[in-house]
Amino acid sequence: MNNFKILSVALFASASVVNAQDINEAKKQIDAEQYQKAKTSLKSIIKSNPSEGKAFFLLGNIYLNQSVIDSASITYNDGLKAKNDAHFNQIGLGQIDLEKKDVASAKAKFDIAKNQARKKDFEEYVYIAKAYMNNSNPDYKAALAALELAKERNAAEPQVLLALGDAHYGDKNQNEAFSAYRNAFQADNSLIRAKVQLGVLLKGAKAYKEAVAAYNEVIALSPNYGPVYRELAETYYYWALNVPGRYDEYIKQALSYYEKYMTMTDYSLASRMRHADFLILAKDYKALEVEANKMKELDKVNPRILRYLGYAAYENGHIDEAISSLKQFIDNPNNKVISLDYLYLGQAKIKKGTSADGSTIDPVLFAEGTELIKKAVELEKSIAVDLGDLGKELYGKKLYKEAAAIFEIAVTDPESKNYLLDNFYLGTSIYFANGTLPEGQKADPIALQKADTALGNLITGSPSTLDAYIYRARVNSLADKPAMMIQYYEEFIKVATAAGAEELAKPSTKAKLTEAYNTIAANSDKEKAKEYYAKTLEIDPANKFATQSLQSLK
Repeated sequence: MNNFKILSVALFASASVVNAQDINEAKKQIDAEQYQKAKTSLKSIIKSNPSEGKAFFLLGNIYLNQSVIDSASITYNDGLKAKNDAHFNQIGLGQIDLEKKDVASAKAKFDIAKNQARKKDFEEYVYIAKAYMNNSNPDYKAALAALELAKERNAAEPQVLLALGDAHYGDKNQNEAFSAYRNAFQADNSLIRAKVQLGVLLKGAKAYKEAVAAYNEVIALSPNYGPVYRELAETYYYWALNVPGRYDEYIKQALSYYEKYMTMTDYSLASRMRHADFLILAKDYKALEVEANKMKELDKVNPRILRYLGYAAYENGHIDEAISSLKQFIDNPNNKVISLDYLYLGQAKIKKGTSADGSTIDPVLFAEGTELIKKAVELEKSIAVDLGDLGKELYGKKLYKEAAAIFEIAVTDPESKNYLLDNFYLGTSIYFANGTLPEGQKADPIALQKADTALGNLITGSPSTLDAYIYRARVNSLADKPAMMIQYYEEFIKVATAAGAEELAKPSTKAKLTEAYNTIAANSDKEKAKEYYAKTLEIDPANKFATQSLQSLK
C-alpha cells in the first residue's frame, strides 16, 4: 500500500511538472504572437488535464486579445471549475467587465483572485495589471498600483519589471519605462520582448533610425522572434509618413517586414485580420483585396471580412461590391462599427451617385453619403482629416455646393492638420456655388455667412494668406454687405503691401489689387473714389473701368 502511495505521488508530481512545462511553452508561443499554436497547445492541456485552471485562463486571454469575447467568457467560466489555479479566471472575467466599463465588478473579481493567491505569489498581480492595460479603456494608474503589490512580493522578477515598463509607457513616463525594460532584460536576457520595447520607446519618440538599429540588435540575438518584424514594419510605416520624399521606399520596407512577421507567427484568421489592418494603414488595397478573399476562404461567416472586402472594393473601383459589403456589415447589430466603416460607405454612395462624366450627382445618394460621413466624424473627429481629397475632387469638377457640404464636415475638427486649407475650400466652394447661380436666383445668406466664418478662421490661423481676404470681400459682396466688403478689400491691400515689392510685382497680385481699388472706389464718396481709381491706374494705366470712372467724376 505504501509503495502504491509513493508511486501515485511520484506520478502526480511528474504530471504536474509536464503540465507546467506545457503551460510555459504556451506562454512562449503567446509572447511570440503565435496564437494559433498557443491555442492548440492550451486546448491539448485542457483535454488531457481539465484541472489546470491556468490553461483555461491563458486560452481565454487569447480569445479576448482576438476580440472573441463570447468564447473568452465561456473559457474563463469553465476555468473556474478547475482544481488548480481556478482563481486566475476571475482576472479574465474582470477584464471583460472592464470592457463593459463595469469597474466595480472587475475590482471585485480581482479581489477574489488576490485573496486566493499565496503569500509570495506575484503572477496574479501582473495579470491584474495587464487586464487594466489591455482593454479598450486602459487605466495605467490602476495597473501601476497592482504592480506595486507585485513588487512587494518579488521586486526583481523580470515579468514584474516588464509589466512595469508597459504600465509606465502607457502612462507616458518614458524614463521609468526605459529603466524597467532595461532592468527586465538584464535580469533575464531570454526575455526578448523587453529588449524589443526599448526600440518601441525610440519609435514613439520618432527616432526611427535608432529604433531600427535597436530592432536589428534584437534580430542578432533572436532572429526567429516574430514580433520584432511587426515593430520594424510599423516603424517604417511611421517613418514613411514623416519623410514624404522616402514614402514609397519606406512603405515597401514596412510591407516586407510585415510579411516576414506573418511567416514567423501564423496565417490564422486572426493574424490575417491584423495584417489586413496594417495593409489599410499602408494603403495597399490590391494586397488587401487578396488578403480579404483568403480570409473569406478560411471563414465565410466572419463579419469583419466584409469590412476588408468593402474597403478594398471601394479603393479598387468596385463600388457596388463596396456598398453591398459595408452595408451588410453595418446593418448587423452584433458588429462593432467604427468610423472608417461609415466613411467608406458614405464615400461609396457618393461615388455611386456621380454621373460618368462627373458633372452631376444624384441628390438622394449624395444626401445618404454625407449623413454617413457625418456619423464617421461624430464617432472619431480625427477622421475629418481624410475628407479633403473627396472635397477637392468635387471642387475640381465644379460641384461646388456638394464640395461645400463635405468641407463643412471636415472643418468640425479644429485639430486637423488640414483645418486651415479645408476652411479655404469651404469658403470658396460656397462663394462659387452662389456666384454662378442662374439669373433671378438669389444667393443663400446662411451659406454665405458660413463662408465668411470659414475665411475668418483661415485669417485667424494664417493672417498672411492674401486670398483669404480677397474671397472674404467677394463673399460679402454677394451677401450685399458693402461695409464688410470694403473692410476686407482694405485688409487685403494692407497685407499685400506689407508682403513687399516681390509680392506686389506678381501679375496675380496686381489683378487683385486692381479689383480691390476699383470696388472700394465704386462704393465710396467722390474724393475717396478719385484716390482709389488713381491707385488702380498706377499699376494698370490702361484700365478702362478706372479711366472711364475718373472721367465721369470730373
